[in-house]
Amino acid sequence: MGEIFSRDELKQCNKEVLITLFLKLQEQMIEMNGKLDRMAEQLAVAQNHRYGRKSEKLDVIDGQLCFNFNEAEALLENIYVVEPVEEDVIPTVVKRKKTRGKRKEDLSRLPVETISHTLSEEELTDIFGPDGWKQLPDETYMRVKVEPARYTVEEHHVCVYAGKTTDKIVKAFRPKSLLRNSIATPSLVASIMNAKYVNGMPLDRIATDFRRNEVNISKQVMANWVIRCSERYLSPVYFRLHELLLKYNVIQQDETPVEVSKDGRPANSKSYMWVYRSGKYYTDRVIILYEYQKTRKAEHPQRFLEGFHGVCECDAYAVYEKMDRENPDITFAFCHAHARRYFAEALKALPRDQRDKAKGTIAHEALERIAGIYHMDNQLSELSEEERYRKRQLLVRPLVEALFAWLKKVRDEKMVPEGGKTMKGVNYYLNHEKQFLEFLNHGNVPLDNNATESALRNFCMHKHTWRLIDTINGAKASALVYSIVETAKANGLNLFRYLEFLLTEMMEHEEDTDYGFLDDLLPWSESIPDICKIQSKK
Repeated sequence: MGEIFSRDELKQCNKEVLITLFLKLQEQMIEMNGKLDRMAEQLAVAQNHRYGRKSEKLDVIDGQLCFNFNEAEALLENIYVVEPVEEDVIPTVVKRKKTRGKRKEDLSRLPVETISHTLSEEELTDIFGPDGWKQLPDETYMRVKVEPARYTVEEHHVCVYAGKTTDKIVKAFRPKSLLRNSIATPSLVASIMNAKYVNGMPLDRIATDFRRNEVNISKQVMANWVIRCSERYLSPVYFRLHELLLKYNVIQQDETPVEVSKDGRPANSKSYMWVYRSGKYYTDRVIILYEYQKTRKAEHPQRFLEGFHGVCECDAYAVYEKMDRENPDITFAFCHAHARRYFAEALKALPRDQRDKAKGTIAHEALERIAGIYHMDNQLSELSEEERYRKRQLLVRPLVEALFAWLKKVRDEKMVPEGGKTMKGVNYYLNHEKQFLEFLNHGNVPLDNNATESALRNFCMHKHTWRLIDTINGAKASALVYSIVETAKANGLNLFRYLEFLLTEMMEHEEDTDYGFLDDLLPWSESIPDICKIQSKK
């Protein structure tokens, strides 16, 4: 259609030529409209990523979350269902009573300073007369007082003794130091690690906070302490946790980009922080490990997971597909939440004046079907591994198989145009059907990888405050500290207290060649002091 016809030339064309020209023009218009629709969707998705809400709930459309089981319900029609009793359907509204003693229980682990408020004998005599009163049990109430951080200089005096009649000189015992010729102590380094890796404060802000308390420690000195202490004292604990992680039969993993300014590459080159965690259903001894790598190549997870036999939950990144083909010891299960996002983004990209038509879209139906699968699988979360597997075959598998049958119909009948978010979601599911069905073959493989993304959340939030990591050594140290912190957090520990305990104990064992003591330092050990524990996991 590069040729341009004049009005006179068109008048001389016969009917067949005009029909051919019109059909070609119509074909081009359809193609152009499709491209414009895809561009509009891409623009809406980009704007939503930048300015919109992050929730992927269906209530972005109409505030309602409904489950559409369709043929999946037909597959379940022979399952016996227990009818709910009236009290379950229309529960009696009971005003929640305030729990007695809750405040005292909440504050029970804090030190108590008793402050008495009394009347003098003269005041009592004025009120009751001489010996006219008796004392009843005190009326008590509680208040919480906060003291800002206090810094104390420990000035160590090592006594030196010499014999009166000999040249012999003896010094008193000198306790070990965290770092030779350094003012650093376990509590000071633990406080820096807690501020940076738990609370997300950049080192220059920590240094400023120190100066406000008349303590002058530069960010360069703090960085040096963190790198040296993590390598010397935390790395043995990290390697022990790694050994234990590989013994689980379900591991979840993910990765996120990070910038390292001095890694020998051009500026703005992407590095990656990989994270591996024990499966979601292992709740007693949770392990979360970070690993810094320059690239996103398959060799990194291959090396980290060497010796692992089991199921790995992740997204559909090509690296994992390569490992799935080449490593018979590992079976991969893909995250349904990643696939779901394509359909959620398709709905978010709809113009506001078309939101009322969203319920009739393929994307909305896909989300309803996936919501039905989540709803059913979530009901099984408290069951044992064996019972969960059995119930999945009975209740969840029909829903998943119905979803894939419907997706194939959508693709085969070309019910949505190519290139859009909806079709990408359809293809994402169908191109990895085996991996998306894998969770059904087990009772302890989760439906999605959200637990790993939660383990990465703090790191992703923190990197927006400090923007980049200065050196490779700093990146490796960050991986070590984040691993200890996130594992301790998942096991219900006070993070500052645990870091202080760990640095203190490892300092005492620095020269040991036998690391058999490490198991007593792990977050779930009964040897962990009570001061490191919190009553409930948040």
